[in-house]
Amino acid sequence: MSPPLCSGGSVPEVVELTKALIGAESVTPARGSVFDVLEAAVTPLGFRVERFVEGEAPDGPVENLLAVRGGEGPHFAFAGHLDVVPPGQGWTSGAFAPEIRGDLLYGRGAVDMKGAIAAFVAAAAQAPARGTTSLIITGDEEGPATFGTPRLIERMAERGLKPDLCLVGEPTSAHRLGDTIKIGRRGSTVIDIAVIGRQGHVAYPHLADNPVPRLIRALAEIDAIVLDTGNDWFQPSNIEVIDLEVGNPATNVIPGRAAARISIRFNDQQRGDALIARIQEIVARHAPHAEVNGRVFGEAFLTQPGPLSDLVSGAIRDVLGVEAELSTTGGTSDARFLSRVCPVVEFGLLNATMHKLDEAVAISDLHALTAVYTEILRRV
Repeated sequence: MSPPLCSGGSVPEVVELTKALIGAESVTPARGSVFDVLEAAVTPLGFRVERFVEGEAPDGPVENLLAVRGGEGPHFAFAGHLDVVPPGQGWTSGAFAPEIRGDLLYGRGAVDMKGAIAAFVAAAAQAPARGTTSLIITGDEEGPATFGTPRLIERMAERGLKPDLCLVGEPTSAHRLGDTIKIGRRGSTVIDIAVIGRQGHVAYPHLADNPVPRLIRALAEIDAIVLDTGNDWFQPSNIEVIDLEVGNPATNVIPGRAAARISIRFNDQQRGDALIARIQEIVARHAPHAEVNGRVFGEAFLTQPGPLSDLVSGAIRDVLGVEAELSTTGGTSDARFLSRVCPVVEFGLLNATMHKLDEAVAISDLHALTAVYTEILRRV
């Protein structure tokens, strides 16, 4: 399909492009029509577009898009995702039928983060084509991210592309557009624990082996851990028990298995693999034959305040008159992968409605974000 155009007939109009992206349903992992919309919007702007599909179920297949314009001078990258979380039931209008009501545009992905991608495309159409500009766009940020941005980074390395600076368009603003820039994120790991016992009759406990007390003792020790007290940029790391399972409907049976799942969000004083090893050691003392399996979804990272955060905050200040706060709060994002390549920060729309029913973006914020992104490109 052709990109949405402004009245001049050549520049993608941010509201219409946002609507077109919302209208292309793209529950994670995403591929297909939503990438068609984006490709059609950026190709006339001089971007060379490469699309590729990676992976198999259950984490795939996932489509990714790499668009590059220019070839000399500083390389500024914009990164984001076209996949969205499932919409759920109860929307006032269709989640993938974009609708303007009053001053707001409604639809799944309006703020997280199709609106920001549309704003960057509109900015790239207005800003002078200096240096190298790229878009690093995945269809798997809301999911496991197995075949998304990590594969894009590999593809860029094969092409000899290495950005000097990267901006991720996640919805970072809390109360008004421009009030927050994310310069880091905490890491995340999830650990599954299964304590195996021996099922038996409750009246004959000597013939059974109840796994529940051993799991409880291990969880009590884990829950008492104070990993750290935080630092200048990060809040304290925290361990949360997020699931317990015995699955025993009987009243006279000692269960043969008890399981738990814990989630750890950690700052840059910790490492994911070391945290998994620590939990394994604790569980082994209480239940030597337990199964403990952990997965690190991302390490903590920090982009020290400096040229990149100054660039973004300066553009926000001059365009919006807002003094942005530098923050590391919130969950993980694909910036955790991109931080291995170059300095990266995140800045985008208000996050009040992301992942909620009736997700919506203010029309004025779409235009204002476009203006900020345009100013950033002009200053690179």
